[in-house]
Amino acid sequence: MMDVFGSPGTLSGLLLRIGQSACAAGSIGVMVTAQGFSLFTAFCYLIASMGLQVLWSFGLACLDIYALRKKRNLQNPLLVSLFVVGDWVTAILSLAASCASAGIVMLYARDMDLCKGAMISICRSFEVSVGLAFITWSLVTASSHVMFWILAST
Repeated sequence: MMDVFGSPGTLSGLLLRIGQSACAAGSIGVMVTAQGFSLFTAFCYLIASMGLQVLWSFGLACLDIYALRKKRNLQNPLLVSLFVVGDWVTAILSLAASCASAGIVMLYARDMDLCKGAMISICRSFEVSVGLAFITWSLVTASSHVMFWILAST
């Protein structure tokens, strides 16, 4: 098996998973505190998708911590294939939710011109949440690419 940046059971893999969890949790936190987020299905879908991402990434981060403490190798082909499928599923859901939410934010801000005056703080919250969701997606994409690379090298 290959030892590349972001491999399961390594410090870089742990940091990648912590980054995914933190950005997804931040996206949820910012979106939930914004007034009126529940009026749009895309924002509710973003919260659900990021919630799944937090659970997946945090679970794998705990597995990485276990592997680092016990000095175990997590690069078993069966385990890596599970990681690949899980990362692909969460990456697709994260991208779909991020794009749908970004579309609503663009509609709100640019097309309907509603982000002025008292609404500016709510719109900024939506934008920050969507930005964090895209960062989460990019980190998940990086880890899914690494996992696929490891799986292909076996």
